[in-house]
Amino acid sequence: MKFYKYHALGNDYLVINPQDLSFDLTPEKIKIICNRNFGIGSDGILLGLLPSNTAKFALRIFNPDGSEAEKSGNGLRIFSRFLWDMGLVDEEPFSIETAGGIVKSVIKDAGKTVQVEMGKVSFWSQDIPVAGDNREVIKEQITVGDQTFSFCAATIGNPHCVVLLAEISPDIAKEYGSILEVHPLFPNRTNVQFMKVLDRNTIQIEIWERGAGYTLASGSSSSAAAATAHKLGLCDSEITVKMPGGEILIQIKDDFNISMTGSVTKVAQGELSEELFTYA
Repeated sequence: MKFYKYHALGNDYLVINPQDLSFDLTPEKIKIICNRNFGIGSDGILLGLLPSNTAKFALRIFNPDGSEAEKSGNGLRIFSRFLWDMGLVDEEPFSIETAGGIVKSVIKDAGKTVQVEMGKVSFWSQDIPVAGDNREVIKEQITVGDQTFSFCAATIGNPHCVVLLAEISPDIAKEYGSILEVHPLFPNRTNVQFMKVLDRNTIQIEIWERGAGYTLASGSSSSAAAATAHKLGLCDSEITVKMPGGEILIQIKDDFNISMTGSVTKVAQGELSEELFTYA
């Protein structure tokens, strides 16, 4: 089975064409493929070139725990770059259908940079979802372990919990992210961002990704965190999001539609041997 590996700021995905699959892509097989010791190793799988009645291309996104994600900003940039490398798109905008909605991509810098119109951010609990009465989830309190955090919740086709802190670190994300991901307040689990505002045009985040764990970068997390900073009046409408893996530029329209721009790097392509499933 052919695979193509890319990373977007250290967030790596495998792109697989369903026509190249010789077996069912079950959650168990996804876990093995994504395992960094027993498989190829990745933060997820992009199953692309699926038929669509509403967009030019369709994409399914799988987390390394075998669950399916509605949307991934880095995954969308990577899939867009894959389409460019295959000669299926040029510099003109094109649409991609995901479980979290349709997005539009534009290739720049000969494929090394991709801009994605990610869709509209909502802070309403019914959209995200967040348990309780329908409301905009803004600066609420949540207790995990020995800590009580102030957070906002948002969706851009997938759920996010943005925790506002004066100081952030990978240790904080790893210690509390896994607990927040499965907190009863979030019936579909949630992605978690620990956010520090640096100035009117810059934020810094540490990320715990639903179904993947601690992550060096995330496009949807960048979108949700930047939208939250803007919603709270802490930042302007153009925001650079700094992450351990690098930077993404987020531009926010008046209606909270998000444009995300960031880099993509091709790592490798090759053949996956079915032998790796033999001893699973």
